[in-house]
Amino acid sequence: MPRVANGSIGVGLLGAGVVGSEVARALLRPTSPHFKAAGLALRRVLVRDVHRKRTGIASGLFTNDAEDVLADRETMIVVEAIGGEEPARSYISSALSAGKHVVTANKEVLAKHGDELTRTATANGVDLSYEASVGGGIPVLAVLKDSLGGNRIDTIRAIINGTTNYILTSMDDTSASFDTSLLEAQRLGFAESDPTADVGGYDAVYKLAILARLAWGRSLPPDTIYREGIEGIESKDLRYARELGFRVKLMAMATEQPEGLRCRVHPALVPADVPMASVNGVLNAVEFNGDRVGPLWLQGRGAGSGPTTSAVLGDVLRIARGIKAGWSPANANAEIAAAESNCLLSMDELEVRYYVRLSALDRSGVLAKIATVFGETQISIASVIQKDLDGTRGVADLVVMTHPAKERDMQTAVSRLRDLDVVSSLDNLIRVEDYEPLPGS
Repeated sequence: MPRVANGSIGVGLLGAGVVGSEVARALLRPTSPHFKAAGLALRRVLVRDVHRKRTGIASGLFTNDAEDVLADRETMIVVEAIGGEEPARSYISSALSAGKHVVTANKEVLAKHGDELTRTATANGVDLSYEASVGGGIPVLAVLKDSLGGNRIDTIRAIINGTTNYILTSMDDTSASFDTSLLEAQRLGFAESDPTADVGGYDAVYKLAILARLAWGRSLPPDTIYREGIEGIESKDLRYARELGFRVKLMAMATEQPEGLRCRVHPALVPADVPMASVNGVLNAVEFNGDRVGPLWLQGRGAGSGPTTSAVLGDVLRIARGIKAGWSPANANAEIAAAESNCLLSMDELEVRYYVRLSALDRSGVLAKIATVFGETQISIASVIQKDLDGTRGVADLVVMTHPAKERDMQTAVSRLRDLDVVSSLDNLIRVEDYEPLPGS
């Protein structure tokens, strides 16, 4: 079992990328008085290339053998900063099995293997902490697990991917295309060279699975959560949405209903007069609604090494304090380890309003044919607006806003609209996320 040596608490670090290096420097030269008093000592740092210089970190700390970290008797806390599914999952499991506490920001591993790793942590009487996995520097998970522990959560709504939020904000502010805004996000370091996990909504799905697991004790495999990314959003959608009184955001949402949970990640039109609509750039925001506390709002930086490092260091400090106080975190994991995988509702019965943008021939009789399709599929039209006209092609953009309708009926309508001879293309379908007025408003 790991032990306290010379009054210090040994920390091992797996990975020395942007976040890992910042964590290492914070441990080696702590600026916080809380960290200075914690007695933390960085033991070894796992890297691929031990000869590569990293500013502020002595080369003697580097190793390319994971066992130098995982088997070190004086290492009590392991920080995993490798990312990806493997070998990170295996390293975390090995560290927990060796009786070491683990801190990680790895949302993919937690979303896919959280139950297994939590059981391993509980069996070995150690802590698995992952505040940095959702919301960057925002203490989302601590609030959900601790401060809201006396509440039944019925709704979670969140913007939890800074990359997509930056891209949508850029498109909205400058009318730039998706591709142009993505390139700018990559240039600024907000988007990876392969942005699929972000723009495809996968990253937000991983985070939503973690939130749902903590809020409701449900283990939701990421591939069971409905997902749409932002690749199909065009700048004109943001312009039309703004004219209609909305903003477009990639939303991660989960709702507990009597028959089960409905979890979804997709672009949504958010009313411009609610706080979520004003979450711009790389900011993240999470809304919880509890039966006792009511609506609760958390917002902060969700992208970048600084916020992630902040959350990682917070977990490390909490565990260090627990070690010194003789506190065992095993019981804190027990109820989460019992999570069950069930009661995930399909999208078919979702009932929301919809924004539909299609290109239609600019001639008489077109609206009647379109309205007939909506009527025959039990969908009530709230408004139809003709927008940009392409005189060369003889087509115009039509934006249809509906009253609340079921997803199943809307998908049937979309299929039939695409088959109409007067519809050149159905270009976008975006759900509307309505907000109930707050009591007394």
